[in-house]
Amino acid sequence: MQVRNAIVTGSTSGIGLAIAHALAVDGCNVMLNGFGDPVEIEKTRQAIAEATGRTVTYFCADMGRPAEVRALVDAAKHTLGPIDILVNNAGVQHVAPLADFPDEKWDLLLAVNLSAAFHAIKAVIPAMSERGFGRIVNIASALGLVGAPHKPAYVASKHGLVGLTKSVALEVAQRGVTCNVVCPGMVMTPIIEMQVADQARVTGLSPEDVVQGVFLENQPIRRPVKPEEIAAAVVFLCSDAAAGVTGTSLAVDGGYTAR
Repeated sequence: MQVRNAIVTGSTSGIGLAIAHALAVDGCNVMLNGFGDPVEIEKTRQAIAEATGRTVTYFCADMGRPAEVRALVDAAKHTLGPIDILVNNAGVQHVAPLADFPDEKWDLLLAVNLSAAFHAIKAVIPAMSERGFGRIVNIASALGLVGAPHKPAYVASKHGLVGLTKSVALEVAQRGVTCNVVCPGMVMTPIIEMQVADQARVTGLSPEDVVQGVFLENQPIRRPVKPEEIAAAVVFLCSDAAAGVTGTSLAVDGGYTAR
């Protein structure tokens, strides 16, 4: 099996970490990216490398800054070699009614959730096209397919990511490069865990009741989607078996968008 080189943004925790680990298990060298405690990040990097026998590196880029996105891609090329796989997973969230939504939060969410993917894709597409192979997977959300109140920037950015995916897929369709988007439902990530705790404090409900009554209200399977389930979908889309799958939105959302 040919060893592939992959970049996974926002991969120091949650969904991104599960994706990075799954790709390494599948035989890929991986560049991690994200914020967090440097000591814990290094432990994570070492653990994946030792468990899989793959080269696993880390680069701390602020995905809201285009120059740092390009620096991440350059660093991955330097340490791993030609980039075969790009997973745009980094994302941020802010919840507020539109009338009260801070302008700076709108700009931040659009920059990290959407523009970062554009800049990263732009940086890898030429070499992927020249070599005749590439896998680009964007991580959006079920809210990239449907709307929700009090999340105008998140919904707009994730819908934009779905549209960007289709545009890129059509542009590179004859170059051996695919571009797809995975749309997760509610996943119990560290960010969601903090939101659950906040809701529990405000409402007086138990965390379990908040999860079931608020976060899983529209998710028919009535449980969080597992990060590993998202990762498995990404591994498939990056495989040779998925060479004919491009421009597709794959909802791994426990039925959220089936209503």
